[in-house]
Amino acid sequence: MKNFPFDNYIAAVPDFPKKGILFRDITPLLASPEALNACLMALKEKAEQHQATHLVGIESRGFIFGVPLAQMLGLPFIPARKPGKLPREIQEVSYALEYGSDSLNIHKEDLPKGARVLIVDDLLATGGTAAACGQLVTELGAEVAAYLFVIELVGLEGHKRLLHGPYDALLTY
Repeated sequence: MKNFPFDNYIAAVPDFPKKGILFRDITPLLASPEALNACLMALKEKAEQHQATHLVGIESRGFIFGVPLAQMLGLPFIPARKPGKLPREIQEVSYALEYGSDSLNIHKEDLPKGARVLIVDDLLATGGTAAACGQLVTELGAEVAAYLFVIELVGLEGHKRLLHGPYDALLTY
């Protein structure tokens, strides 16, 4: 899977969602069964290096990759959701965005203390959401085994905000 041409399945969309942004669109990857399978196999190979006991996927594109990856690894999948989406007792962490703030929630009883957690999302940009998820995991008494992304936008240096564990990405732009 290391030689699979993943970048052939990532569309570069200029000026989206606003002028001056070059958006990396994963939907061509999702539309190709061959590319998606290769992506999941490559993520699995990277994930196996970290001896995780649980996988947390960040809403919403982290669910796309996280659920099948958790199944492939035989791990419980724990969703990190936006506010108001989880019905039972939650742990919440708020974080700053470029223009405002947001929060992530996890059901408290779904992530046991001492768990080794793999955090999965599609994209590492500025790192705020992933860093908040790492904080949320550690506040629940678990450990971040690693962060795993399909794409990293290296120029935004989001990896510098990931204080709770190592990270890896399949593609870098």
